[in-house]
Amino acid sequence: MLRVLGIDPGLTRCGVGVVDVARNRTATLVHVGVVRSAAEMPIAERLATIARGIREVLDAHAPDVVAVERVFAQHNLHSVTGTAQASGVALMLAAERGIPAATHTPSEVKAAVTGYGSADKRQVQTMIQRVLRLDALPQPADAADALALALCHAWGGGVSAQAHAADTSLTPAQRAWAEAEKRSRGSRVART
Repeated sequence: MLRVLGIDPGLTRCGVGVVDVARNRTATLVHVGVVRSAAEMPIAERLATIARGIREVLDAHAPDVVAVERVFAQHNLHSVTGTAQASGVALMLAAERGIPAATHTPSEVKAAVTGYGSADKRQVQTMIQRVLRLDALPQPADAADALALALCHAWGGGVSAQAHAADTSLTPAQRAWAEAEKRSRGSRVART
């Protein structure tokens, strides 16, 4: 069993989700929530609030690995700066505890859980609800994104793409992710 903490970084809302994932790729919800900081607070206090919330989750659930959304360029510089700062806090906290950490792009995460890298928020929430056998869609979207990050990492991390693709117990979304990962590795090798 692999316990993964997924973090959807943000200053106002930082999604956190913990899942346990078995070798057969079935997953169980352990914890989901959102760490919030008020926009009127000074930036240092906001980052301290985010850090406190993440520490609480780390202490309570002792994950084996942390998966954080990789910051990507956006038109809104203010938004991307806050996201990058919250991401840095999450990665630093994992490093301080000696917990391996990884980053995943939003399109990688969407492809992993829905089979489509341009899926919308509702599609991601719906797949997370199905995979984790939840009674309702995980809310807010930041919480669902954190769970999606955790699943993306657990399903794609450390196991070869060929093994994923050949495993008939995988969902269609998991098989699509494995095939995309396999193609990505092939194109990287061809370029070098």
